[in-house]
Amino acid sequence: MLGVHFEFGEGLKMQASHRKVLILDDDPMHLEIYSLLVKQAGYDALPTLVRFVGTKIPSGEKIGLVLLDYRLNSSKTSPEFASEIRALYPGVPIIVLSDLWSVPADIAPLVDGFVRKGEPAKLIETVSKLFAAASDLVTSDDEAPQHSENL
Repeated sequence: MLGVHFEFGEGLKMQASHRKVLILDDDPMHLEIYSLLVKQAGYDALPTLVRFVGTKIPSGEKIGLVLLDYRLNSSKTSPEFASEIRALYPGVPIIVLSDLWSVPADIAPLVDGFVRKGEPAKLIETVSKLFAAASDLVTSDDEAPQHSENL
């Protein structure tokens, strides 16, 4: 594991310690960094290395959120992976990670958030907001559903 530690401040440390984040990237170093960030924020990480061919998205896991790299050295595109993730895990938020300045048009309709690479505080803030929004939707039978703001 890398000897890297990121400080986010108390407001970004989340209470949802049993939430799992599926991370897909073709760079092992990026997988390690994102896994470390996710774990330091109080979540479980499920890193998945994307290979040129034969990458299988883990199924049957209790996934709460997905981090998906946009530029993949793979025979499948990130929009194809996003569609596959949607089929396996309907309703699970997907955040696309990229060094581009904005979310690319081909993947925009398939994802719930966008974070530029190299912005760890923004990444954890976005992850936290999406988990909080999901928690707000879990209500008891006698409570009215709560809606959270868009990211």
